[in-house]
Amino acid sequence: MKIVIAPQAFKGSISALDVARAISEGVHRVEPTAKTVLVPVADGGDGTLETLIEAIGGEVRTSPVTGPLGEKVKARWGALKGETAMLEMAMSSGLALVPKEKRDPRITTTYGLGELITGALDAGFRKFIVGIGGSATNDAGGGMAQALGIRLLDRHGKDLPPGGMALATLDRIDVSGLDARVREADFQVACDVSNPLTGPRGASAVYGPQKGATPEMVKDLDAALKHFAQVVARDIGVDIDEVPGAGAAGGLGGGMIAFVGGKLRRGVDIVLDTVGIDDQLEGADLVITGEGQLDFQTVFNKAPIGVAWRAQERGIPVIAISGSLGQGFTDVHKHGIAAASPIVNSPMTLEDASARAGELLASAAEQALRYMKVGAQVYARK
Repeated sequence: MKIVIAPQAFKGSISALDVARAISEGVHRVEPTAKTVLVPVADGGDGTLETLIEAIGGEVRTSPVTGPLGEKVKARWGALKGETAMLEMAMSSGLALVPKEKRDPRITTTYGLGELITGALDAGFRKFIVGIGGSATNDAGGGMAQALGIRLLDRHGKDLPPGGMALATLDRIDVSGLDARVREADFQVACDVSNPLTGPRGASAVYGPQKGATPEMVKDLDAALKHFAQVVARDIGVDIDEVPGAGAAGGLGGGMIAFVGGKLRRGVDIVLDTVGIDDQLEGADLVITGEGQLDFQTVFNKAPIGVAWRAQERGIPVIAISGSLGQGFTDVHKHGIAAASPIVNSPMTLEDASARAGELLASAAEQALRYMKVGAQVYARK
């Protein structure tokens, strides 16, 4: 029997790899000869960097770059095996880096992301996975482009200052100075939203308020992005305004397309391809997945559902073992997860459950396999 164990990390408790190890231990209590294949997964959000390093190897590196307000920050990024760099824009340009009272998407910049890309290029990387969640910015990747050698010029031929509002004065884009290595690179962009660049569902209207934008700022920022899109279409020949996902991260989704030829994909699909889940599923009899809490949100591009979809294509049954089962968790049954169980087996606090996660996971996996054996015996008697 071959069982693929592909869980997500239980955030704040236990890593994806340790979840998989604990489940494997429980499986072997019931089926000692079973072949368990451990495939830690993530959805492109928090924890993806660590999960990919656990799954395929590599190391976390730290680079000093420009933060969203122009200050210096130390940004972590992943040097993965296979010549792939894993970057999270939130490490250089994220909302968490800006105190609440200083949040202002009119002036925040993605320049630090461009510096991270340059550093990875200097280190020899040509394949990139870029997570773009959690941004503090609304500059459509303009700062990133400037860090990579592209000039954003006003009508006087001067370089634009940082921030989303500066795009309102953009007159032309000069790409002649773009780092030549960018054209040799492949950028896979983890993007799990479908917002266009502008309009009522665009970057400014939907995400601007949480970054500090007032209603008047939202109106001005949206107009700046609309103007930006028009100049991009004229000078670069790429129409990004209505592209699904272009509005992600304050328009960075569109900027990644326009400036570096980025491909926007669901984060979970990028991760699953990177860890080689399709090859691991070949010949499998069962898949076990899971996350900290399985609930109605799980079906929206979370890792367990991504795993289930891949398994479903091959007719492999999937069960989930999670920290808890929240509201609407049964929605997952419509998306390929046949059964789900929580790990908590007695009254306990969240702190206790987190501390004992490995032990509880092994026990839950053991019981799940025992139920499956009973089921098999029942059907064999018919």
